[in-house]
Amino acid sequence: MLESKSRWNIETTDETLVDQLAVQLNLSKLAARLLVQRGWTNVEEAKRFLHMDESALHDPFLFKGMEESVARIKKAISNEERILVFGDYDADGVTSTSVMYQTLKSLGADVSFYVPNRFTEGYGPNEPAFRNAKDEGVSVIITVDTGISAVYEASVAKEIGIDLIITDHHEPPPELPDAFAIVNHKQEDCPYPFKSLAGVGVAFKTAQALLGRFPEEYLDLLTLGTIADLVPLVEENRYLVQRGLPKVAQTKRPGLKALMELCGVQGQDVTEEHVGFAIGPRLNAAGRLDSADPAVSLLITEDSMEAEEIAQQVDDLNKERQKIVNDITKEAIAQVEQDEGSPVIIVGQEGWNAGVIGIVASRLVEKYYRPTIVLSIDSEKGVAKGSARSIEGFDMFQNLSECREWLPHFGGHPMAAGLTMNVADVDKLRKKLSLLADEVLKSEDLIPTKHVDLIAKVNEVTVDAIMDLQKLSPFGVGHPSPKVMIAKTKIGQFKKIGSNKDHLKMTFEDESDSLDGIGFRIGDLYDHITPLDFVSVIGDVSINEWNGHVKPQLIIEDLKVEDWQLFDYRGKHIPWRNFTEMEEQDRLVFVKFRENTPIPMEIEAAGIKVIDFSSRQQVSSEYDVTECFVILADIPTTEEQIPILLNGKKPSRIYALFAQEEDAYFQTLPTREHFKWFYAFLNKRKSFHLEKQAQELAKYKGWTKDTIDFMSKVFFELEFVTINNGFVTLVSEPSKKSLADSVLYQQQVNQSELENQLVYSSYRALKQWMTPYIETKMSETV
Repeated sequence: MLESKSRWNIETTDETLVDQLAVQLNLSKLAARLLVQRGWTNVEEAKRFLHMDESALHDPFLFKGMEESVARIKKAISNEERILVFGDYDADGVTSTSVMYQTLKSLGADVSFYVPNRFTEGYGPNEPAFRNAKDEGVSVIITVDTGISAVYEASVAKEIGIDLIITDHHEPPPELPDAFAIVNHKQEDCPYPFKSLAGVGVAFKTAQALLGRFPEEYLDLLTLGTIADLVPLVEENRYLVQRGLPKVAQTKRPGLKALMELCGVQGQDVTEEHVGFAIGPRLNAAGRLDSADPAVSLLITEDSMEAEEIAQQVDDLNKERQKIVNDITKEAIAQVEQDEGSPVIIVGQEGWNAGVIGIVASRLVEKYYRPTIVLSIDSEKGVAKGSARSIEGFDMFQNLSECREWLPHFGGHPMAAGLTMNVADVDKLRKKLSLLADEVLKSEDLIPTKHVDLIAKVNEVTVDAIMDLQKLSPFGVGHPSPKVMIAKTKIGQFKKIGSNKDHLKMTFEDESDSLDGIGFRIGDLYDHITPLDFVSVIGDVSINEWNGHVKPQLIIEDLKVEDWQLFDYRGKHIPWRNFTEMEEQDRLVFVKFRENTPIPMEIEAAGIKVIDFSSRQQVSSEYDVTECFVILADIPTTEEQIPILLNGKKPSRIYALFAQEEDAYFQTLPTREHFKWFYAFLNKRKSFHLEKQAQELAKYKGWTKDTIDFMSKVFFELEFVTINNGFVTLVSEPSKKSLADSVLYQQQVNQSELENQLVYSSYRALKQWMTPYIETKMSETV
């Protein structure tokens, strides 16, 4: 048995509906199954989802505050007033800034942009920046992707005579800023119907209202910010990103083209994964380490040489960000390893970059699957800034709310939060959160959950089926890429691959069909899989193109074997540390049947449980090896011992070593003709000396001396001969007996047959022999 590394939450679907959609929409069952699983069970609704059009778009003037904002901005342009676009430093903020800046520029505005430095100014609008803007003659400030909580800053703007227009998508606080206008679809009385636009989405809709047309030219920027900000890719967002991804691929922006070339995306179809994992992180890197200005400049420049220089700068910042993240993660892991057992991880250190600690927190959750807070500590000020990430079952925001007395500033949602606190209160926070976690988290909650969307057969995962699934893209938050499960399938080939042999390549088979699978960084599972296993596996399906061949494949994320496993170590050198270094070491049981079989020092030193039957006549059924990893070290003395040991106990694994000093099977087991000839020989000789003459006789007959010794002992047991001082003498007129009456002969026959079954049989035959004893109690087979 091989347990999965995560709990699988498996969705089921109505196959009747699946069949109907597959036929009526001319789709593969895999794609139809995903439509049903995601709630599109009606043919017409499914068609609208698959073939979205402009009806998915909403009028930008449905936003509360849009009319006032547009009127004021147009007035400012007409009066040649100075306008400042005030942005944020993440990818959403950078693209929002670029969209708003370029829109105003195209309308002839006197406009500039400003993105605060997170390290010197913190998050969002701030008073010094507003006052500096006023000194430079700015009369209108438009925020993008920020500002909805800027109550104090709005009052400053009003005081100094700046009209503040806030465009944002974050949750409004109970008290809204007293701004000239607020454009945020999440305001209580805002009639805009779609509530999940990113900050760049709100900026884009504002641009549409200002231009009086759909601003096609900004769809690439909209797509970058929307995907990077992890807003739900449903409804209007889905339509916009669906239209925008080709615009990213075909972008004319020198900066974006240069960046895409650096990250290997240029010249191919761009997907949401390219944006989320290649382009987005680079746009984020500048603001994480320093000022986000280079990222904005990259997106708005029209100079190709400047674009290449800035793209290289941004790419270098991303590499630096990656190194900083890796270094901090190593240091954080070292702290965690010193304090194992706590249900909540809180780590921190002086000098950790506050811009990347959220990424580090996510990595720790991925590794340990516990609620995690990572702190950047400033000892001089006695302050720690933190980023929190959580797991299912532990509402981070709610539980931090229970600790308000030590958290002067915090905010977030159930799965993530940010906070500022005094360093002196960190231990108090750690103790309180650990107590809260103990109250709500069960042991199973600390095992990661993977949501399985589709159960598929091997023959259902085809190139055509995967292309049908791609019709449901783009995938993202609210509409994630489907996880596919193939249940209990046979394995064809499996092997480790990669320069470090840390990847696992497998072939799954079902009758005449096969499917390739590749698991990255799970090569260690190779040693826990056997050729006869039926594995259940989950992952992403994709199309693999190599040397002109196009094949479907499964990117393996997790797998399990639910039946018992037999590992064939017969005749092999045993590296005992393979056992002693197992995570499941406490489940190991070393079983020996013979007195002369040594217990390896490594097994004893590791404290692994040993069952020694060498001093017993029979194996006792009192030993329960259920769910154990059983090492069968040597050959049993009787054929009943293994059946009694197993006896329906259902061990998870059996490691068959069956080491032995001598091979009874390969010793000459005398036949009746052997015994008949030897009896006639003794009858003729009357007397025969074993020590002096047996070797010569063995050479003459082509036997072994052990064979002659054995036949002599059998004849002695049957009272056919006497043996005195090495002389074997035939008894005159012995009682009639057969070889079956010799216990010694029968023991040798049985031992030879047992060795043949356990040591020299094929791997498949050995498993077939053991299976009935594991799966059924002996009393049930009688």
